[in-house]
Amino acid sequence: MAPNDSAETTGEATGTVVGRRKAARYIVPVAVAGVAAATIGLVPALANSGDPDLPKISAQELIEKIAASDEEQLSGTFKISTDLGLPLDGLAGSFLPGAGAGGEGEDGGAAAPQDKLMELTSGTHTLRVAVDGPEKQRLSILGQASEYSVVHNKGEVWAYDSKSDEVYHAEAPEGRDGSAEEAPKAPKGVPATPKDFAEQALAAVGDTTSVTVDGTAQVAGRDAYQLVIKPKQSGSTVGSVRIAVDAENGVPLKFTLAAAAGGKAVVDAGFTKVDFAKPAASSFDFAPPKGAKVTEADELETGKDEHGKAQKALPDQLSGQIPGLEGLADSEGVNVIGKGWTSIAAIEIPGGKGLPTAGSGDVPAEAQGFLDALGDKVTGKFGSGTVFKTRLVNALLTDDGKVYVGAVTKDALVRAADGAK
Repeated sequence: MAPNDSAETTGEATGTVVGRRKAARYIVPVAVAGVAAATIGLVPALANSGDPDLPKISAQELIEKIAASDEEQLSGTFKISTDLGLPLDGLAGSFLPGAGAGGEGEDGGAAAPQDKLMELTSGTHTLRVAVDGPEKQRLSILGQASEYSVVHNKGEVWAYDSKSDEVYHAEAPEGRDGSAEEAPKAPKGVPATPKDFAEQALAAVGDTTSVTVDGTAQVAGRDAYQLVIKPKQSGSTVGSVRIAVDAENGVPLKFTLAAAAGGKAVVDAGFTKVDFAKPAASSFDFAPPKGAKVTEADELETGKDEHGKAQKALPDQLSGQIPGLEGLADSEGVNVIGKGWTSIAAIEIPGGKGLPTAGSGDVPAEAQGFLDALGDKVTGKFGSGTVFKTRLVNALLTDDGKVYVGAVTKDALVRAADGAK
C-alpha cells in the first residue's frame, strides 16, 4: 500500500470546494431526501477486503475529488443499521425533529415517505438504489417478506409499501420541467446513502476539524481512499468520521461515524454492490397494483400548519449536520453556545416547565421510575435537571424548562447551562 499524505485542510479551502459540487443530491430521490443524520447510526455494511496500492493523494485533493464527482448513473445495494444506544429502539424516532408531528407521514398512510424513512433510525436495513441523472431515482428498503420503494421519474413521485398494499403519489407543480431540483420534496429527515452522509460531514469541516487520508481499502469490489475527519475540540461525542472514496470517480462508497466513547460504530453506511452503468429504464417505471389504496399528496392539507410549528420547535439543522448547530442561531427561542463539533443549542420551552414528577401529581409513581431510568439527574449553578443520552446526541432538560442539546458530553451540557445563568 502506498503511503498517503495526511495534510490537514482548512475551513477556507474546504468551503471553496464544497461550493463547486456538481451533483450534490442525485443519489437519493429528492422527494424523500433522507432520515436524520446527526442521530442515525449504521452497522458495518461490508468488510474491507485488502488495501489496494494507489497513487498518493492529499486530504485536500481527495475532498476536491469528491466535490468534482459528476457520476449521475449507478445502481447497487447497501446496508444501513442504527446504534444510538437508546434504552428502547422505538424511542429513536422521538429524538428526531418532525417525528410524530402530524405531517405527511401520518396523513399519507403507510406508504408516506417520511414515516417509512424514519424506520432507518433503528435496526439493520438492506436497501437498493438506482439512479439515472437528476430526473430518475429509485430507492427500495428490503424486508423479510416485504419491500418499500420510492420512485422519482421526471417530477412524478410514487411510493409503495407492499406490506400494507398502500401507495403514495405526488406530482411536481404544473409547468415545471420535472428535474430533481423541481421535484416535490418531503419534510427533511436523514440522508440514506454514503454520499449524503459524506456531504453533510464535509459541510461541517472548518478550523475545529482535522482531515487526513488514512490508507486505502476495497469496498464493493472498488478501490478506495479513506478520508478521516476528526474533531480537534474536546467534549464532543463524535470520535471520527471515515469516508471510503472511490479512487476512480470520487463517489463515497462507505461512511462510518465512530463515537468518542468507542465501541460499535454509531453510523456506518456502505455499498455491498455498486455498478456505475446506466440502469435499465424499467427501473423507474411504476403503476399502482390493482386494489392498492392510493393517497394523493395534494389531498393532504390537514395538519400542515401544526407540522410546520413542530419543525420550528426543533429546527431541522439540528438533525441535518454533524455538528453544524450554527444555523439555529436565527430560530425563535434558540441560542447556540460555542461552535463546531461542541456547538450546543439552548432552547426555551414554552411555559418554563421541566419533566413532570410523581410528587407534582402530573405522573403516576410507577411511571416516574421509568422516566428516571431514561436519564441522569444532574445539578449545577443552573439548578437541577435530567440528561437524556444517546451515543451521539445528548440533551439536558432543566427543571425550569430549558433544553441544552448537542453532540457533546454530559459535562459539556452542564457547563453550558451553568454559563447561561
